[in-house]
Amino acid sequence: MANISIPLPRTGLLSIRNCSTKRPSFATPAPPFRITCSVVGEAELDGSENKARLFSFNTIKGVACGILAAYTVTSASFPVIAATQRLPPLSTEPNRCERAFVGNTIGQANGVYDKPLDLRKCDYTNEKSNLKGKTLSAALMSDAKFDGADMTEVVMSKAYAVGGSFRGVDFSNAVLDRVNFGKADLQGAVFRNTVLSGSTFDEAKLEGAVFEDTIIGYIDLQKICRNTSIGEEGRAELGCR
Repeated sequence: MANISIPLPRTGLLSIRNCSTKRPSFATPAPPFRITCSVVGEAELDGSENKARLFSFNTIKGVACGILAAYTVTSASFPVIAATQRLPPLSTEPNRCERAFVGNTIGQANGVYDKPLDLRKCDYTNEKSNLKGKTLSAALMSDAKFDGADMTEVVMSKAYAVGGSFRGVDFSNAVLDRVNFGKADLQGAVFRNTVLSGSTFDEAKLEGAVFEDTIIGYIDLQKICRNTSIGEEGRAELGCR
C-alpha cells in the first residue's frame, strides 16, 4: 500500500491535510480506490485578507491532490493491463510476411495500427534491401528470423520480438523504443546510434553485440547491463559499471 502526502508550511496559508492516495496490493482482491483530501476552514485563518484568499488556496489544494489521484489510478492500472494482455491468434492472411516490406502506414511511434502487423514465424534471413527504413511499430515478431538482415533506420516502437532471431542484424540509426526482446537471439547485432529507450532484453543473447553511441536512458541502461551475455567491449560502449 502506498501513501503520498504533501506537507506544506502554515506560513504559506495553504494546508493539505491527509491529501493521500491509497493503492491496494495486487496480491489480494483489490478494494475500490480511496482518495481523500481535507480543506482549510475559515476558522483556522485569522484576518479578512486571509479569508479572502482562502478560496484561491483551496483551489490549488484541489489541483495538487487531483494530480496525486491521477498518478495512483494510472500507475495501478498498468500492471493489470500487462498481466491480462494476450497475443492474438496467428494471422491467416496469405501475404502477411510481405507486409513487413510495406510496414505500418499509421501510428508509428505509438504503435497504433488499423490491423496487427503479424510477422511471427516469418523468415527474413539475409534480407538486405526491403526492410531498411520501414516502420514496423507494434509488430508481432516472436519466433521470426531476421538473421543477417539490414534493418537500418527502421522504426520498431512497441514491437513484440520475444524469442525472435536477429543474429548479425544491422540496427544502425534505428528507433527501437519500448521493444520486448525477451529471450531473443541478438548475437552480433549492431545497435550503432540506435534508440533503445524503454526496451527490455530479459534473457536475450547479446554476445558480440555492438552498442556504439546507443541512445538509452539511465534506468534502461542499468537493466540491460544486468545481462551477463554482453561482452566486455559491449559493456564498455554502454558504460556499464
